[in-house]
Amino acid sequence: MTQQVKAKSNSAVSIARRLFLLAGAAATLTACATGEQSSQPGATTPTTAQKSRFDVVQARGKLICGVSGEVPGFSFVDKSGKYSGIDVDICRAIASALFDNPDAVEYRNLTAKERFTALQTGEIDILSRNTTWTASRDTSNGFEFAPVVFYDGQGMMVRKDSGFKTLADMKGASICAQIGTTTELNLADQMRKLNVEYKPVTFEDINATFAAYQAGRCTGVTADRSALIARRSLLPKPEDHVILDNLLSQEPLAPAVLNGDSKWSDTVKWIVFSTINAEQLGITSKNLDEQAKSTNAEVKRFLGVEGDLGKGMGLSNDFAARVVKHVGNYSEIYDRNLGPTTKFNLPRGLNKLAKDGGIMYSPPFR
Repeated sequence: MTQQVKAKSNSAVSIARRLFLLAGAAATLTACATGEQSSQPGATTPTTAQKSRFDVVQARGKLICGVSGEVPGFSFVDKSGKYSGIDVDICRAIASALFDNPDAVEYRNLTAKERFTALQTGEIDILSRNTTWTASRDTSNGFEFAPVVFYDGQGMMVRKDSGFKTLADMKGASICAQIGTTTELNLADQMRKLNVEYKPVTFEDINATFAAYQAGRCTGVTADRSALIARRSLLPKPEDHVILDNLLSQEPLAPAVLNGDSKWSDTVKWIVFSTINAEQLGITSKNLDEQAKSTNAEVKRFLGVEGDLGKGMGLSNDFAARVVKHVGNYSEIYDRNLGPTTKFNLPRGLNKLAKDGGIMYSPPFR
């Protein structure tokens, strides 16, 4: 074969190869346009042609909500199977807005290790499980966080007779923590900063973590301060245990949904905001009927008496009124689960409205 013929042959092969690659790229683009999912394991982010999780939940007629079920005050299931807590009430608020029924919820109890996989694989519609909003979870994990429902911080609980007053006193101490949480990492960071050596004792399950502490397998136990207060109330002699003043971290706890589905994330976001805005406007479950007759334009718009805010989300215009009717405003939710009439009697602190010295507030409903 001559050099000229070889050159023509190579050129033909090159053109054929390019055409093949272009055809493959076109097929890929077509698949994306029609909503076919990537064959990559765990690829669950919706494309523009796929149904939003909003539509899936609406068609199903109930919300599937991932919770802990083991943290009193946040999500706890009693012996009769009844769920309660702030995280549970967020699920109930969403069901109220969508279905006018706070009980249209199926709860899935998840460990700290299971929770993210359950959300990524679509096993649950929303994760409402005392989960800290962090940069990596918001980006590389592919989650979208709703507004913070509880501003918390990590603490340390020890026995009163241990003699420990601060973290710096705990040299050589064994400390129980739950694996797969920010708690474990924060503890390591703070002890390294203080140059304090300690013995970590870790467990996947929160019950096992506190059971080990109760059994004396560790000198101290670390978790969010709210969780420590809740768990201390379950100990045989709560007064024998103290929570140190040290704050190991800032823990903004918020519900999460999958990234890439703005219709669903916007819906969840504004339902959560509706509980806060209701408190800002002085609207409660007890005065809702009276407030519905208000001449205040902001109140009328919020409750759906005027305007069509709900329509923009695919919801009934009175979605916020449904939330307040069935679940209450943020103050009612907080007080019912953690407030002065509960065994926790946990001051609201940063969780007060901004006008009352806290950092909770809602963007305008307009």
